[in-house]
Amino acid sequence: MLVTDLFQAPNLREILDELEKAWADEQNRRHEFWADVDENQKAEFIMGEIVYHSPIYGRHWRASTRITRRLIPYVYDNNLGEVAYEKVMIRLTRNDYEPDICFWRKEKSIDFGAKQSAFPAPDFVVEILSDSTKDRDYGIKMTDYALHDVKEYWIVDTEHHSIEQYILKNKSFELSQKLKEGFITSDIIERFSISIKEIFE
Repeated sequence: MLVTDLFQAPNLREILDELEKAWADEQNRRHEFWADVDENQKAEFIMGEIVYHSPIYGRHWRASTRITRRLIPYVYDNNLGEVAYEKVMIRLTRNDYEPDICFWRKEKSIDFGAKQSAFPAPDFVVEILSDSTKDRDYGIKMTDYALHDVKEYWIVDTEHHSIEQYILKNKSFELSQKLKEGFITSDIIERFSISIKEIFE
């Protein structure tokens, strides 16, 4: 129900009470998730549900490794910010995600603490598709990342050897390009570029 429709409902107070109760119940489950989450198990809290991830295929971790082995030294050598991957929890308004790869610019990451276990929305996110995550990577995650001002989003398809690059425009992502060859250059990480072939060969 749209907000304008909601305000036209004669039982608005009843609807709001139901929403407030549902929100409180969901946040209780979320706090239980925070307390119980195992640092050795990749898990996310999405739309009120805990999502556990199965072990990844070799093609997944190879693509992830080949991106991070270029990205990490580039970011740190140029003092651009921080890079994280796999088991770092991103805490957004409603949901908690563990992106495959993410980056925060220096001005956002400078105050990260040594014992900090949850982090704000990154500036750049990479998700590597699998059969079990594809719908979320194109669905709720894409929407949520955009609403929380993630500036750039890459979706890596290891089956078809392609990368889609999305750029934030007016709180939603627009497809900038889909590449199967050549080089992909980040829009937000200054002059960072990587060969498509290197990622998938």
